[in-house]
Amino acid sequence: FQPDNIRSKSAAAAGLCAWVINIVKFYEVYCEVEPKRLALEKANAELKAARDKLEIVNKQVAQLEEALAKLTAEYDTAMSAKQKCQEEADRTAYTISLANRLVGGLASENVRWREAVAGYRLSENTTPGDVLLITAFVSYMGCFTKTYRVDLMENYWRPKLSELNPPIPVTAEIDPLTLLVDDAVVAGWNNEGLPSDRMSTENATVLTCCERWPLMIDPQLQGIKWIKQRFGERIKVIRLGQKQYLDKIEQAIIDGSVLLLENIDESIEAVLDPLLGRNTIKKGKAIKLGDKEIEYHPGFRLILQTKLANPHYKPEMQAQTTLINFTVTKDGLEDQLLADVVAKERPDLERLKSDLTKQQNEFKITLKKLEDSLLARLSSAEGNFLGDTELVENLENTKRTATEIEEKVKEAKVTSIKIDEARELYRPAAARATFKVVFASAIERAEPDEDVKKRVLNLIDSITYSTFIYTTRGLFEKHKLIFTSQMAFLILLVQKEIDMKELDFLLRFPIVPNVTSPVDFLNDFSWGGIKALSQMSEFTNLDRDIEGSAKRWKKFVEMEAPEKEKLPQEWKNKTPLQKLCMMRALRPDRMLYALSLFVEEKLGKQFVENRAVPFTKSYDETTPSTPVFFILSPGVDPIKDVEALGKKLGFSSNLKTFHNISLGQGQQVIAEEAMDIASKEGHWVVLQNIHLVAKWLPQLEKKLEQCAENSHEKFRMFVSAEPAGDPAAHCIPQGILESAVKITNEPPTGMQANLHKALDLFNQDTLEMCAKETEFKSILFALCYFHAVVAERRKFGAQGWNRNYPFNNGDLTISVNVLYNYLEANQKVPWEDLRYLFGEIMYGGHITDDWDRRLCKTYLEEYMNPTMFDGELYLAPGFPIPPSTDYKGYHQYIDEFLPPESPYLYGLHPNAEIDFLTITSENLFKTVLEMQPRDAGALAAGEGQAMTREEKIKVKLDEILDRLPDEFPVRELYAKAEEKTPYTVVALQECERMNLLTREMRRSLKELNLGLKGELTITADMEQLQDALFLEHVPAAWTKLAYPSMFGLSLWYSDLLLRIKELELWTGDFQLPAAVWLGGLFNPQSFLTAIMQTTARKNEWPLDKMCLSVDVTKKTREELGGAPREGAYVHGLYMEGARWDTQTGQLSEARLKELTPMMPVVFVKAIPVDRRETKNIYECPVYKTKQRGPTFVWTFNLRTKEKAAKWVLGGVCLLLAV
Repeated sequence: FQPDNIRSKSAAAAGLCAWVINIVKFYEVYCEVEPKRLALEKANAELKAARDKLEIVNKQVAQLEEALAKLTAEYDTAMSAKQKCQEEADRTAYTISLANRLVGGLASENVRWREAVAGYRLSENTTPGDVLLITAFVSYMGCFTKTYRVDLMENYWRPKLSELNPPIPVTAEIDPLTLLVDDAVVAGWNNEGLPSDRMSTENATVLTCCERWPLMIDPQLQGIKWIKQRFGERIKVIRLGQKQYLDKIEQAIIDGSVLLLENIDESIEAVLDPLLGRNTIKKGKAIKLGDKEIEYHPGFRLILQTKLANPHYKPEMQAQTTLINFTVTKDGLEDQLLADVVAKERPDLERLKSDLTKQQNEFKITLKKLEDSLLARLSSAEGNFLGDTELVENLENTKRTATEIEEKVKEAKVTSIKIDEARELYRPAAARATFKVVFASAIERAEPDEDVKKRVLNLIDSITYSTFIYTTRGLFEKHKLIFTSQMAFLILLVQKEIDMKELDFLLRFPIVPNVTSPVDFLNDFSWGGIKALSQMSEFTNLDRDIEGSAKRWKKFVEMEAPEKEKLPQEWKNKTPLQKLCMMRALRPDRMLYALSLFVEEKLGKQFVENRAVPFTKSYDETTPSTPVFFILSPGVDPIKDVEALGKKLGFSSNLKTFHNISLGQGQQVIAEEAMDIASKEGHWVVLQNIHLVAKWLPQLEKKLEQCAENSHEKFRMFVSAEPAGDPAAHCIPQGILESAVKITNEPPTGMQANLHKALDLFNQDTLEMCAKETEFKSILFALCYFHAVVAERRKFGAQGWNRNYPFNNGDLTISVNVLYNYLEANQKVPWEDLRYLFGEIMYGGHITDDWDRRLCKTYLEEYMNPTMFDGELYLAPGFPIPPSTDYKGYHQYIDEFLPPESPYLYGLHPNAEIDFLTITSENLFKTVLEMQPRDAGALAAGEGQAMTREEKIKVKLDEILDRLPDEFPVRELYAKAEEKTPYTVVALQECERMNLLTREMRRSLKELNLGLKGELTITADMEQLQDALFLEHVPAAWTKLAYPSMFGLSLWYSDLLLRIKELELWTGDFQLPAAVWLGGLFNPQSFLTAIMQTTARKNEWPLDKMCLSVDVTKKTREELGGAPREGAYVHGLYMEGARWDTQTGQLSEARLKELTPMMPVVFVKAIPVDRRETKNIYECPVYKTKQRGPTFVWTFNLRTKEKAAKWVLGGVCLLLAV
């Protein structure tokens, strides 16, 4: 039933069909919608009812919300009030908390600050005194040593302030350092390389606080290293004299730099005076330098430094600068060397110690910074600083850090104590050392040992021996025992094994004057020593024992080597030093051997063995900055060793890698060019005889330093120079000597070595070159012996030659050439001509003394005469001239037939050797005494052993002044002398001379006395007088006005008083004394001339036709009744080299050990020259002292049976004083 289907049949039916269908659908829809419509109406009714209810509810809600809003507003108001109260409470609580933290934080500081405040209140009274002491400390203390600084502060300055009226109060136990610097600053200095010892800290404090320019006395360069490290790039280092140095100084002043003038001398160029004196102009804005005015920067700072260990600056220079003594102290050096040895032996310990020290220093610096920061914030806080959270946090941080640091410091202290205990085991090794360079190599050479104590002993032995080798290779043989003795004495003093009083006696050897020996085996001088020794507690009754047991003591004294034997009786138990003291009195001639034994016993055998160090070993110690310095000796050429080693190592002149320059005029530029090339390319440079160019040597020193910097590693320098004969003539700069390895090369000693050496100058060809071969060979050998004799005779001092002569190999070789020429040109040997040429020209050309010329001539007459060809000529007892042989035969003959070394080989008596040994030992002790540390006496005094240096000087000064007689009243004496005879004139002249001397003595001693009291400034002359009094020397100022003398001060003064007494007796009535003490006169020649004048006037003889005749009597002074009618008796003469035989009235051989027997009274008279005896006469020179030479007085003709030549070769003379 579908409309579409029906439409095909009927359209109306189709419409009806569609209607029916739609009506059915409508019904279906209506059936579905009607219930819903009914439900809608119901729902709308319900909705209306609900809306009515809603309206009622909404009205209720609005009422409630209005009430809520009112309540909420009230709540918010209450909550806001509550919040404000809470915030206020929190703020108050926080402030209370901060205040509690601040108070708690400052509580620990409270005690310290209270004490500090109390201290500040107390210091209000002491501040002026403290400031006075500190300013004095900064101004004047710097130049002194540690001992003097303590002495000045404790014993002079502080007591002086308390003695003033009214006294100036000072803080008890004040330490200037604590008021000038603090620990943090010192720690910073130590980190910059300043040694940590007290002396160095004081020096740095003075340097940083002084207003005047600091001048550092810095021989070890410790101060300059610190200064360079401290100022870093700010510092400009300049040497005076370098190129454009004034321009560099000028620039430094303008820039305001720190200017360091290094290595200055004792004087500075005048152009720098305005800078030293700060003579600024234009209100301090400019300064004049030379001819320029330059801008003066206020930040400019000048520091001066010198390497000189003991400089003498003019007062003006000292006033313009502050002298600071940076010389390394013993304590400072010991600490540094301890660090070195521990670094080598226990590097772990030293590293830990170093780290701890650095950490501790940093802790001090950190704490200081934190404390300063806290105090700065507290002092700068304004208003209510309780709200400063940062301040409180900073304080807490400080406290926390401080607590941590304190804990670390405690830990570090414990660790440090353990480290120090371990380190201290090595301190004895550090205490023994002196040279840092030697120290390092000595540690490596020491024998290893697991036991630390044994290892330390090995280190000490190695250090001692290395120091000995290092020093002695640069010493001459005669100085080596001086050094080893001094080394032994100092070591034993430090170890407290010897008594300072006993050492002082040994070195000074004071004697009791004017005593007579009761025993025949000791002379008066030795007995005076025994009497002085007996006054010491350890030697009580020694004089009585010797006198009471004379046989035993005589046996001991007359032994050949008593130093090796035990002393008699209970004296055998004495210590080695006490035995030395006794030996010095008993056998002074054996003291060199006794000292050697002492050194061997205390230090070891190797310290007395004379082993030469091979040059190769010395070379191993060199570097480009360490040259080799050869100290030359006549006849030795050390450069041969250098050339030989150079060839081995590839350095030679042929390869142009070896530059050998002999310095002289114009060679300096060549030397500098060679050094420049060598330092760049690694060559060797030899500069010979640098002493010849003294003015250039400061430039050489600078050049050596420049070449050493950044030079080739193979570059080496070798320099040579002759030693200065006189210390005043010394010209080698200290810097060159300090940096160099010093080596001496000496010719062999002894006749055998010298004779071989003389022959070595020739060869077989030389022996065969002359037609008269036999004559030539014999005379050549005699010449060689003569050469050896004249060279080696020097060792006997004035008895050998009156003066020193530089005989050399050239004299011998030229003499042999002359011999060859003369023998070739003459049929017979021209003896006279040859002796004249050799004695007057070749060797005589050196000789300046007439008596030495006579000696030289006598030797040649003895060694060269026709008897030598007959085999009858003996060059020495038991040594005939050898028969003709070949070159080797002569050397063999010397080895087989030359007698053992003795004075006989030179024609001298064995006493000459005893005298030589005695004088050498006396000089040795004199030198060792001069070498003693100045504070040795003070140290000993501190231990209650001896007086200080100043006390000794004061005692000696008072002793001399108290006994010094009044001057002679010369005017009264002139008036008193009725007749002005030659003798009277001599007496008056002697009085005038004596017055000049005693006046100067009194003046200088009184002046020094005032200086020692502090009432006068100590001058250089007063210093010299002090030194002389302390060292028992006769002061130079007195010597100039006195007579020649070789006595020490005590004997010289006793002798002076005897001379005054003698003059007083003579001038009492001006009658000629029965016997005149010729040696007691200033001018004995004037008295001998007076004898001739008196006789000439009496007999009317011409003075120039007269001479003196001498007759030696058999009487002593006491046996004379009165003066002779003509001439005069003289006494007090001594003979050296022989003796006077009273029985025969002639010269005779000296007795062994009787060095200078006294002569009987001598009768001197004037006679005409033509009546003078000439046969069997020895022309004997008379000298004032054993020094001979310049002290010549007269010639006395003495009778002799022997040939005069015997006494000439024996050096026989008369002396006026011994």
